[in-house]
Amino acid sequence: MEYIIGAYATAPSTEQWHQELETQYYQQLKAIDRIAGLEHPFTGKLHPYDDDWFLENIDKDWQFIFTSIPGVMGNIAKNPHFGIASTNEDGRQAALAFYQQAQQAILKLNSYLDKQAVSFIKIHTAPRITASTHSSIQALQASLDTMQSWDWYGAKLVIEHCDAHIVGQEAEKGFMLLEDEITAIKHVNNRLNSDIGISINWGRSAIETRSSTGPLLHIKQAYRSGLLKGIIFSGASGLEGPYGQWKDTHMPPEQAFNIPSFAKGSHLTIEQIENSLQQCHYDQLDFIGGKISISPNKASVAKRVSYIKSLITLLDKVII
Repeated sequence: MEYIIGAYATAPSTEQWHQELETQYYQQLKAIDRIAGLEHPFTGKLHPYDDDWFLENIDKDWQFIFTSIPGVMGNIAKNPHFGIASTNEDGRQAALAFYQQAQQAILKLNSYLDKQAVSFIKIHTAPRITASTHSSIQALQASLDTMQSWDWYGAKLVIEHCDAHIVGQEAEKGFMLLEDEITAIKHVNNRLNSDIGISINWGRSAIETRSSTGPLLHIKQAYRSGLLKGIIFSGASGLEGPYGQWKDTHMPPEQAFNIPSFAKGSHLTIEQIENSLQQCHYDQLDFIGGKISISPNKASVAKRVSYIKSLITLLDKVII
């Protein structure tokens, strides 16, 4: 099987632009035949640093899934009301304007490759829920109505579930509950005969539930709702360490099958990958993949690629 890889999280340029190292990194990514394409970060333009460089260095055969989470979190830092589920109308409209920029970035990539290169865009149910910032199913439905009316040039909308706001628990994202996201999507899909879906990130579901069982429950819930489009495997841990305790740091998987690159204490084990895929008919999903980071973020290009290859090895062991 081929996988969607959130390679930006493992890249040399996660904090500042290193064009030479990034070029080496992409050359090595293109040599991995198990990569079907990339989960690509959208921050407000096609590439965070250099659109032209990106277009020149991608594999022309890759498929892309845009993820809006880097741009969403950047906007929340400036405007806590920002989000497509916001009950603050100015914040909701700001989020819609941001996604219109994503629409144009998809058009630019498709035009360059002369094909429908972007299969999905992951959208997120911001804002972070606090005493002063709120979301609602009705606000999310209104935004989905609007966004579904736009031309996405072949890409489909999919809500990537992030850790939800839980009273008394420190959140990483603190967005909407999965059941509320499902309710909003079903309402819009039924009324518009659309096909908006759900994507589960393993680590973010573990962070929300403070357990390895949370991702299993979320995968099963989304699958039984008929909305599950894909799963991205990204680790987390309840232990203190370089990746933090229940932090959204895309922790690599735990050791198995003598993979060379892993993270001790990660709850993302080979057994959990297998258990997760048993919660659904994974061969019916549109994508499966992974996204991992390195902490501390100091490694050669070859070592960064080794982490990706190691995760792919584990996925291959489970997926027939």
